[in-house]
Amino acid sequence: MVNYKSEKQLSIFDFKTGFESKLDANNRWVRLCSLLDWDKLSSIYHKSLSTQMGAKGIDSRVVIGALIIKYLERKDDRGTIEAISENPYMQYFLGFDHFDSKPIFDPSLFVSIRKRLGNESFDEMNQIIIKQALTLSQEAKPAEDSRKNKEEEKDNLKQNESTEKPLTNKGKLQMDATVADAYIKFPTDLGLLNDSREKSEELLDKLCKSLSIGKPRTYRIKARKEWINLSKNKNKQKKVIRKGISQQLSYLKRNLQSVDKILINNPLALNELTKAEYKYLLVIDELYRQQLEMFRANKHSIEHRIVSIHQPHIRPIVRGKSGKKVEFGAKINVSLQEGFARIDQLSFEAFNEGTFLKDQVERYKKLNGYYPELVQTDDIYMTKENRKYLKENGIRHTGKALGRKPKQVPSTQEKAIRQIERNQRNHIEGKFGQSKVKYNLNKIMAKISDTTESWIAGIFFVMNILKLSKDFLCLFLIRLTNVLFQKKQSYFQYSNLLMTSSI
Repeated sequence: MVNYKSEKQLSIFDFKTGFESKLDANNRWVRLCSLLDWDKLSSIYHKSLSTQMGAKGIDSRVVIGALIIKYLERKDDRGTIEAISENPYMQYFLGFDHFDSKPIFDPSLFVSIRKRLGNESFDEMNQIIIKQALTLSQEAKPAEDSRKNKEEEKDNLKQNESTEKPLTNKGKLQMDATVADAYIKFPTDLGLLNDSREKSEELLDKLCKSLSIGKPRTYRIKARKEWINLSKNKNKQKKVIRKGISQQLSYLKRNLQSVDKILINNPLALNELTKAEYKYLLVIDELYRQQLEMFRANKHSIEHRIVSIHQPHIRPIVRGKSGKKVEFGAKINVSLQEGFARIDQLSFEAFNEGTFLKDQVERYKKLNGYYPELVQTDDIYMTKENRKYLKENGIRHTGKALGRKPKQVPSTQEKAIRQIERNQRNHIEGKFGQSKVKYNLNKIMAKISDTTESWIAGIFFVMNILKLSKDFLCLFLIRLTNVLFQKKQSYFQYSNLLMTSSI
């Protein structure tokens, strides 16, 4: 197996800026540069590359670093490349040894990078970040606590070898699900039919022009006027909306029939369309079938409903939230451990997150080597099957007790502890709020499913990096206070020694 390693990072004082001043060692990009394990992150990225085909790729550190800068600065692809070409600290973060104003690569390469890196690749990177954070948290503990923990681990290993019992459960695992909203306009039946009609007219015009045949009658001017008059009406009645849907369905049906006639008479006509245009044609045909079925049955829901002809993979997700009963995007099931998040499931179809509790707990054990001591979730996860699974593995949970009230009423202290544990589940809600407000998780601008998945996973990866940098800063402050405290103690001991010697 080839061992991929990034080039050795120069000292900050050897970085050539072309100016008289040197880089500031306390800059955030300089501190973050020394914190990340670039070799391990690069090895994960190289798994997605072909070793037999294609030219030599760009340095993996530059690619991963550019993605981190993109999400941290909340810039688009072009804005990220421009910012890197203007900022020497960002170039130092990417591993360059001198400042260069030229673009590091073409912005369109970001699309290919997002196609290569999916949720699985970002999850492997997240595991590296979490393991690094756990070692930092252990170093932050006092020496006596670390000795006790080592002794407890040895005792647990001895018990495990003798009695074949599992190790003691440790830590807390929080779980919840949310929707990463796609950046699309709110879908309506009338709007979707109008967009499909206009797109079908574009495809029909291209086929007629390329084949040098006359355009069939489409009534596009009349259809456009009817759509505008209906869309301007603010208070639309159900009868008016249903009439408008019926009109747009008839116009779209006529366009699709004209396209079918052209393809029947000219079998090679499909070669005149690109892959994207042919995909549009298939999507419009399926959308027409769905809208016609809902119109005839007088309903507003159907399986695998298309809500955007430009992003047909997006589905409506019913959440039941106040103000937003339906969201449009990918549903993600997230687990949180000590402030670090992992996306366990990601799907554009709606799913019940409670069915994946076992998988999430087992992923926690695979990462840490032991089960969590406490699982903090809402009631949708607390099915009888999940409760039985947690009980068998000695895992406590914050779900409400089933059945009759217990004869022994818990004390006020136990009630307070349980309430605190239930309230701690708000940490994962705060993580969702951070991702949506600060990093636009509710405005995913990727167009295809692969890049959307990578976009969402990249946001959580960057948030984990920020959490790691904060933990590292806290550890530095703790070590600094310990050193100052030791110096203060030694000073008092020296002064006491002088006092006794003078006496």
